[in-house]
Amino acid sequence: MNKELRKVWNSEARNVLLGKKIVRVCYLSENSMDELMWHRCPIVIELEDGTVIIPQMDDEGNDGGALMYIEKGEQGVLPTL
Repeated sequence: MNKELRKVWNSEARNVLLGKKIVRVCYLSENSMDELMWHRCPIVIELEDGTVIIPQMDDEGNDGGALMYIEKGEQGVLPTL
């Protein structure tokens, strides 16, 4: 990957996420899934500033995506439903 491109997106990710508090976690509503025309229901993470994070299948937003996490050395997944 281009180092300059990585630098730009690392900066964007930090601006969106760093230091913010998660205030709500739930799965995407049926209405939202219908609006997006998605078949896979992903987790939704809402931050204190109103930012909402929704994993998607790809950059084009073709469907909801799973969220992998690592906690205390163990890998887990918050799956699509």
